[in-house]
Amino acid sequence: MASSMVSSASAPRAIVARATVAAPFGGLRAASAFPVSRKVQKSSNVGRIKCMKVWPPLGLKKHETLSYLPPLSIESLAKEVNYLIIKGWIPCIEFTVEGGYVSRDNNRSPGYYDGRYWTMWKLPMYGCTDPAQVLNEVGECKKEYPEAFIRIIGFDNVRQVQCISFLAYKPPRADKM
Repeated sequence: MASSMVSSASAPRAIVARATVAAPFGGLRAASAFPVSRKVQKSSNVGRIKCMKVWPPLGLKKHETLSYLPPLSIESLAKEVNYLIIKGWIPCIEFTVEGGYVSRDNNRSPGYYDGRYWTMWKLPMYGCTDPAQVLNEVGECKKEYPEAFIRIIGFDNVRQVQCISFLAYKPPRADKM
């Protein structure tokens, strides 16, 4: 019976597929096969170029975005406010009568800075469509607090984040600090 099982059971033959044989590695191509890159010519004034100092570390403190620039004119402020309105951000005015600088006086832990939180001038200007409205509020804040730093922020109410912040007014005492 065992002999009948062996004879009747025909084992399927495995068909061996021919594997494609890859060509052996022939090495890198000769350098002459690659395009020749042009050599960069050095400028003729290399010896005369002096590095530009970006920010002096002593005596000047940074406030907000654009604080490395000279004070913004009324026209420049209007353009910045128009930009944040076009982006759909809500203008908000904040002020501080203290230093106006970010520092680490009270704590050295990561992420902690003094001077980040300023007092809000009125409520955020929801529905504001004209930069002149924002600049009028800056003027009112300046009349009320002439010795305060005033900044304008753009708040995105969808993402719930502050997207832009720049100094709108720096009091005269700031230059002496």
